[in-house]
Amino acid sequence: MTRGRRWMAARAGAAALGIAALVSACGGGGEEVDVDDGNGTSGADQGGGDGDAPAGTLVAAISAQPDQFDPHKTQAYASFQVLENVYDTLVVPDAEGEFQPSLATEWTTSDDALTWTFTLREGVTFHDGSAFDSADVVYSYRRIIDEQLANAYRFASVANIDAPDPQTVVITLSTPTPALLDNIGGFKGMAIIPEGAGQQTDLATTAVGTGPFTLEETGAGGVTLARYDDYWGDPATVEGVEFRYVSEPAAALTALRSGDIHWTDNVPPQDIEGLQDDEEVELGVTPSVDYWYLAMNQTRPPFDNRDFRRGVAYGIDREEVTEAARFGAATTNQTAIPEQSLWYHEYAPFEHDPDQAADLIEQTAAATPQPMGLMVTDEYPETVQAAQVIQAQLAEVGVEIGIEQEAFATWLDRQAAGDYDAFLLGWLGNLDPFGFYHAQHVCEGTSNFQGYCNPEVDTLLNQAAAETDQEARKALYDQAAELIVDDVSYLYLYNPDVVQAWAPGLEGYEIRPDKAINFETVRLPE
Repeated sequence: MTRGRRWMAARAGAAALGIAALVSACGGGGEEVDVDDGNGTSGADQGGGDGDAPAGTLVAAISAQPDQFDPHKTQAYASFQVLENVYDTLVVPDAEGEFQPSLATEWTTSDDALTWTFTLREGVTFHDGSAFDSADVVYSYRRIIDEQLANAYRFASVANIDAPDPQTVVITLSTPTPALLDNIGGFKGMAIIPEGAGQQTDLATTAVGTGPFTLEETGAGGVTLARYDDYWGDPATVEGVEFRYVSEPAAALTALRSGDIHWTDNVPPQDIEGLQDDEEVELGVTPSVDYWYLAMNQTRPPFDNRDFRRGVAYGIDREEVTEAARFGAATTNQTAIPEQSLWYHEYAPFEHDPDQAADLIEQTAAATPQPMGLMVTDEYPETVQAAQVIQAQLAEVGVEIGIEQEAFATWLDRQAAGDYDAFLLGWLGNLDPFGFYHAQHVCEGTSNFQGYCNPEVDTLLNQAAAETDQEARKALYDQAAELIVDDVSYLYLYNPDVVQAWAPGLEGYEIRPDKAINFETVRLPE
């Protein structure tokens, strides 16, 4: 292959295979980059020095600043872009969507599917030098459960967690949980930390993981990671990673072209087509398992009125919003799960109908036009672009949008406090249907910031979470999805493509639909 752009084709089949294989996850399909340097040698012969010796620091530009580094508390994707390289989980999804050993080497399940026994990896040390064993797993999971942290809902069916010996963890369930591997290994929010670390260490600003890199320096401009020489797996092939915060996509692309950075996921959507033949940039694109949506605060009138929310849903032209935000690098969808997935359910009740929208809004609004603040963040520019289109569309049907642009940390604070009328954002890296719907839409869900509550949805989602037959499980999720859409708990907009770019000659990077950013196998170009 000649030096220059590589277009990463969609791998819908791989994503679908992952779901079928596990029932619990569609995981991340992707392709590993193997770039020829144009002189008949592969990138493996460049920049790495002798054998496996690491060389250089990878510089990556990301669009947003992490809000904190405690894996059990943060819900920000920018934080997990960093933490993916620092922490480990018991199991981890591979590029085909199947869960593989990580800190656990093997696991067994009882005949009644209620007891899961994990054998732990020996010889693992944390970044502080302490040895990893089963007490760390029990502590990590109990911390999430007992303190009701961000992912406590993932343990709703867990009756007990035991450590019968240093190399064994037994998880006992109250009901079968087909999504258990996804729940404990789908992303680094379920990372294992040392026993007592939550009390002894400020995990918001530091990190103590078992991953291939250590968290070295943090600041307003970025984060620096260093290779962990005592990592239990193959050592990283670069000496470190520097994450820089570059919120403006054009600036990130300019930095890549000039050689100031090696990698970015902040690519201007309008430039994607032109970058396909750009010899200064390697471009990767693959369908994602993400969705982007609008949520209205149902603790405030008139947003608490289902008919008002449905009026807004009829008033939005998703095709126009998607084109403005993503320039074709996305697929409109009125449900959460993308069409590449075996869990996809085709359901689209809201055609763009301004007349019906205006009638419903006029009947339910407190005023005409009805004001509605729409909270966005310039650290994810597509939210701003989408909001501007939605503002124009809803002005025609009796809703006066005020766009409220915040720094992402402020955005998160306001969301958690319920201090908003409506907001735009995305859920990233979803795997199992449980992750797409549960915490966001059950009445007491930890991520149900919009205040939605429908007991029928709770019943369906709880039944689906315990159903081991895939066909029956999908039917339950399909029913729940239709109610969620009809009630406009979330107003789903589109499933974006994963779009990333890197320097020609960079080898060993894998682009994935779940947006897991792993840099331990990367080799830098000369």
